[in-house]
Amino acid sequence: MALQRAVSRPRDAKHTVLHTVIREPLEPLLQTVSDQGDGGGLPRFVEPEFRDVLRCGVLAEGFTRLRCAEGAFERRVPFSCQGRGVCPSCGGRRMAERAASLVDAGRPHVPIRQGGLTLPYRLRDRLAWDHAVGRAVLGVSARGRLAFSAGPARARGLRAGQPGTVTAIQRVASGVTVTVHVHPLGLDGSFSAGPPDGLTVHPASPPRDEEVAPVLATIRRRMRRVLGRRTLEPGAADTEPADPFAEASPVRAGLVGASVQGRVALGPRTGARVRRLGHEPGTADVGSRGPRQAPLDGFELHVTVWVPPNDRARLEQRCRSLLRPPLAQDRLHLRTDGRVLVTRKAAWRDGTTQGLFEPLEFLETLAALTPRPAIHVLRSHGARAPHARWRSQGVGSGRTVAGDSDAGPRNAGGQRPPRSWAWAALMPRALALDVVACPRCGGRLRLIATVQHPGVVRAILAHRGLAPAPDPPGPAPPQPDHAAATG
Repeated sequence: MALQRAVSRPRDAKHTVLHTVIREPLEPLLQTVSDQGDGGGLPRFVEPEFRDVLRCGVLAEGFTRLRCAEGAFERRVPFSCQGRGVCPSCGGRRMAERAASLVDAGRPHVPIRQGGLTLPYRLRDRLAWDHAVGRAVLGVSARGRLAFSAGPARARGLRAGQPGTVTAIQRVASGVTVTVHVHPLGLDGSFSAGPPDGLTVHPASPPRDEEVAPVLATIRRRMRRVLGRRTLEPGAADTEPADPFAEASPVRAGLVGASVQGRVALGPRTGARVRRLGHEPGTADVGSRGPRQAPLDGFELHVTVWVPPNDRARLEQRCRSLLRPPLAQDRLHLRTDGRVLVTRKAAWRDGTTQGLFEPLEFLETLAALTPRPAIHVLRSHGARAPHARWRSQGVGSGRTVAGDSDAGPRNAGGQRPPRSWAWAALMPRALALDVVACPRCGGRLRLIATVQHPGVVRAILAHRGLAPAPDPPGPAPPQPDHAAATG
């Protein structure tokens, strides 16, 4: 794919819909949750996430200077927040980097089967914050998936074969609601020892439709035991289980629970359903089940997507899909009445295509979906686990196999990619854009300075005729009383 030179358009993050709907109602939100939570408010990691997003991509907060000596062209690139929650730009960068790392680490090339496990509503709010329970549930799902992948090889007498999987944990649906679900990306087969210091791949045959339901039944049975030990399963205890999260952070627990149910937690419409556009009231929630899918007691499993071993471009596209950030700027729209319109990636079964939020309602949803720091969203099992026996031979490690000077992917310059990608290196791969090519002469832009001192930042921006500072968070606009609305 031919690369295009990036047109010099300074990133104007300050005037995006996301910046506007965070900046204006932020202080009222913090005051509201502080009042409702007896002064406790939101967890400490939520407010910094919002503050960082407001500084992300804003030249007045600092930038780097790139210059082409031949073309006398200069580009200023603002700093990023590197947030893990709601920033579309930083989430997109992380998506592209992780997808590239997964694809480049996948040696030898083997067929990949992608699946998905949807969880019942009664578990989603707990899994959204209780990561110990989430890890246990994910472990049950991964073991069921690994056993399913290893079954054909063991039926042929291969007992030592080991499958592998990488599972992405997604917290959000495209309608911007907390919907915890998992997507395993599994090796469609098993590894075994082959030639000296080598591996043999044993591909699996495509699963039949009737084979999916027993796998889900096994996962469901094991999950009942795991949840029962934590008194999270109906019938596991005579009393309601203790909810330490609700006790420690009752406000955020309420936000998460309301988001899972598609309802409003704060403001005049508390308890009402989030407004939906495109749906027809009374429409039955029905839909045809596709091949290799099975529902059971609120769970749903599918293993429909298959990627051939040498189609690395499609594999990377699937990885990006699993790792996509919760928000996309092009799906957020600010209406003239101040409400936020969120367009879904695909219509619901009842025809819903968009969600309509008051600014405060949208911000409370963002607070609910913000993940805790230092929580992994990718988990590896089987042959791709951190301490797996094949890890030292390059399976999923992303490192060069010892003694193999030609192993591992290389970039256009013949060098292996670094463990941490630069965004300038990811842009050609993800968007076919050469962001360090001079738009005037085609030469290379080189870093000449990193500007952080506020006085220097203001002087340079004033010289260039750019805004000297971002707007501070201000009060939310008055909202009409919709307490009587049914949603």
